[in-house]
Amino acid sequence: MTIVTLMTDFGLKDGNVGVMKGVILGIAPHTQVVDLSHLIMPQNVREAALILARSAPYFPPETIHTAVVDPGVGTTRRPIAARLGTQRFVGPDNGVVTSLLEYAEKQGWPLEFVHLDKPQFWLPEVSNVFHGRDIFSPVAAHLANGETLQAVGTPITDPVRLALPKPHRTPTGLRGEVIHIDHFGNVASNIRVEHLAEWLSAPEKLTVHLCGAEIHGLVKTFGDRAPGELVALLGSTGNLIVSVVNGSAAERLKAKIAEPFTVTGIQ
Repeated sequence: MTIVTLMTDFGLKDGNVGVMKGVILGIAPHTQVVDLSHLIMPQNVREAALILARSAPYFPPETIHTAVVDPGVGTTRRPIAARLGTQRFVGPDNGVVTSLLEYAEKQGWPLEFVHLDKPQFWLPEVSNVFHGRDIFSPVAAHLANGETLQAVGTPITDPVRLALPKPHRTPTGLRGEVIHIDHFGNVASNIRVEHLAEWLSAPEKLTVHLCGAEIHGLVKTFGDRAPGELVALLGSTGNLIVSVVNGSAAERLKAKIAEPFTVTGIQ
């Protein structure tokens, strides 16, 4: 049984997610459809890229990830499909695969992209505003039925990439920025475990600065401090985060995406 995941900014109110599932199951009835997220902030391709990159590696080989955060729907932006290592992807060519593509390149995974330009694999009628239903869902279903990438599209080598922010060294440490705020109000930065690796032997010497707050030392888990205390630690995906134990750091600090997030105490 092939798995198809769905990630959108559609929410759950209007039935769009259910319609996509109906299209997939109508073409490939033995497919297992998994909801990755439908609460991506509207039109936030960068957030979608982050969620896709940190989620896809945990799925079985040959999973098809259908990611539809598509502010350019109906324009000249290309619909594409891709193979990134053992995972497959279907969605708009707007950079939503950027983070996963960068990871795949670092790992030396095989890469393949096609422009979805073969309407025989779409629904017969295509709306200008719902390619998730009319192009991406049917293509994902045909892939689940065994069609190859080469069958559903024409090879390309120039997928769109987002200009994602990278942390950089300063005289006293690292300067990054906030890239994600999760359901619990944990504030994640683009500073990762590999950026801090040589200093993690003495985490008590590090100080994290965010929205005017200073947090001295890194903890290993939320339970290392009392409820209500502001803490810094490495999250489950390896990103440095700021949290309030049993609370919301985003609310406490009024943090927003792209806020400066710095670490000092690095020698």
